[in-house]
Amino acid sequence: MVADINFYFDPVCPFAWMTSKWVRQVQEQRDYTVDWRFISLRLINAEVDYDAHFPPEYEAGHTAGLRLLRVAARARVEHGREVMAPLYAAFGAHIFDTASETDGHRSEREVRERRGTQEFTEPILAEVGLPLSLADALDDESWDAEIRQETDEALSLTGKDVGTPIIHFEPPTGVAFFGPVISRLPSEDSAAELWDHVVGLARFPGFAELKRSLREQPQLAALGVDADTVGKQEDWHGGSRRQKK
Repeated sequence: MVADINFYFDPVCPFAWMTSKWVRQVQEQRDYTVDWRFISLRLINAEVDYDAHFPPEYEAGHTAGLRLLRVAARARVEHGREVMAPLYAAFGAHIFDTASETDGHRSEREVRERRGTQEFTEPILAEVGLPLSLADALDDESWDAEIRQETDEALSLTGKDVGTPIIHFEPPTGVAFFGPVISRLPSEDSAAELWDHVVGLARFPGFAELKRSLREQPQLAALGVDADTVGKQEDWHGGSRRQKK
């Protein structure tokens, strides 16, 4: 499939989810086609000591993301690339656009672990009209080679000191970049304008990076930040929540 945009996502990344919702706005206004592809934060950090470098719930979250990508990889093979858009949309809506489940009954680690279970996945598959049997792929490591191949493909476009999402516009020869990392969804009127600014900057041959590590928490219900609230600002040094470099 040759699409206007290749969008590499990990379903458990809140910034990828926010950016994907913006890209869907742009897609509708510009009639772009999007190929939703895989990039795994767990595989990117395969050699990282999570206990030493990340908050305690991160390994569980990244592992759940890999497990969901296995389901997506099997769905893509058995039901076609066209199911990726609704499946990722359903993953994101259930993970990020619903209130947090940390209500005293589950810890943050437990909430993130649950995202990689059949209990979480099967209702989503039913919602988008896919067989529940696809959830068997959660534990099937044979899909990891395909996920790693697309993760490596994404990193080959940008370099390795990045996270998710990665966007490749007008592949195979067009521009690719990490992000943009946004914490607020633009209005319908400004969505395409923001896209033009990002692509225009990325197309400049000498452009490499425009960055600040201070980020607002994204305006997502699961994080307790609604659309009328400015999220708490955090320092994502090194492009992550690593506790030390």
